[in-house]
Amino acid sequence: MYAAVPAKQISAIAAFAGLSVEVKETTSDIVKTPSFTSKDGFSVFEASAVGRYIASLAPNSTLIGHGATDAALIDQWVAFVDSSISPYNTLILQLVKGTINPYNKPIHTIFQDRLTAALTILEKHLATRTFLATERITLADITVAAELQSAFSTTVDAALRAKLPNLVRHFETIVNQPNLTSVFGSTAFVEKALQYTPPAKEKKEKAPAAPAQPKAEKKPKKEEADDDDDDKPYEEAPKEKNPLDLLPKSTFNLEDWKRAYSNKDTRGAGGSLEWFYQNFDKEGFSVWRVEFKYNEELTQVFMSSNQIGGFFNRLEASRKYLFGSVGVLGTANDSIITGALIARGPEIKPVVEVAPDWESYTYERVDLENAEQKAFFEAALAWDLEIGGKKWADGKNVRNTPCNLPRSY
Repeated sequence: MYAAVPAKQISAIAAFAGLSVEVKETTSDIVKTPSFTSKDGFSVFEASAVGRYIASLAPNSTLIGHGATDAALIDQWVAFVDSSISPYNTLILQLVKGTINPYNKPIHTIFQDRLTAALTILEKHLATRTFLATERITLADITVAAELQSAFSTTVDAALRAKLPNLVRHFETIVNQPNLTSVFGSTAFVEKALQYTPPAKEKKEKAPAAPAQPKAEKKPKKEEADDDDDDKPYEEAPKEKNPLDLLPKSTFNLEDWKRAYSNKDTRGAGGSLEWFYQNFDKEGFSVWRVEFKYNEELTQVFMSSNQIGGFFNRLEASRKYLFGSVGVLGTANDSIITGALIARGPEIKPVVEVAPDWESYTYERVDLENAEQKAFFEAALAWDLEIGGKKWADGKNVRNTPCNLPRSY
């Protein structure tokens, strides 16, 4: 049997449909996933496809619903599990178990945040529903339960489950169905999520002690001047300065700018943009357009916004050299991440490379003498940027100055 969760998913679907199947590992060298072969030679692989086919063999069951509307809703939630829950649960497990190495705490945090966000979507959906897609148990409910049994016993601990009462109720309802208990068995709910444990360092064997040497005769004391050297206090070597601190002093005070941005309207007379143009030092600072490289992977707007916040958190070490206004433009499953950064110095890399995921973004220097680029910069700061019909939906700022405006941190 290959891949415990998909195998359990298929076995549970078959059991609910009143059928008996054996899940085997495919013989393909490329595709490693559950596959199905019927007695007449028909073959299909991938757990979701196998599950739907098996469910279709029991047309009187509730598994595939009735009609195109039910089918679409069922497939929607199965796809949601495949894209937004299973990958992150699996990646977290591979990280903490050392399958993916070296271990990276910020990446672990990103995966955990995305998994939590996906589970929260299910939690809200189930607040007014017993089952996910229809009024009866379907493929979607069994698919979610199979993945949750793994998550609840490894990555989703008691503290997080306490925030997901509707999801836990749904899970218990599915796994305790009389025709499914033999497949799911009991669930070992984890109290604390699995954490990465660094491998123990090898202990070096101590070298055998050298034989005692005869004591040397005492030499006459050196002159008093030599003794003074021993009394001098130990001086630590000075800490190496950040190269950004070695740049020529700038007339543009980044902290004053952050206060202006936080406490003034962005546009209009007396606004923060007016303050910026009056004080900006283009020799000491640079302006950059930043864009996420993998916008096709973005799903829910709030999840993308959380991703920006995580990126900014990982830029903490450069906060004194950086200001940023980055947002999500568009709607769920049709959005982009872009915005503007103001950075110390003429290059962006020394400022952003402190974040492990800095290379997930592209950086293009903004020429404020160019009307189009200047308009982009101003719109990113004013949170009214629109690109290709995609309007600003949510955003975050890099700053550490208290503000009076309701902007996100």
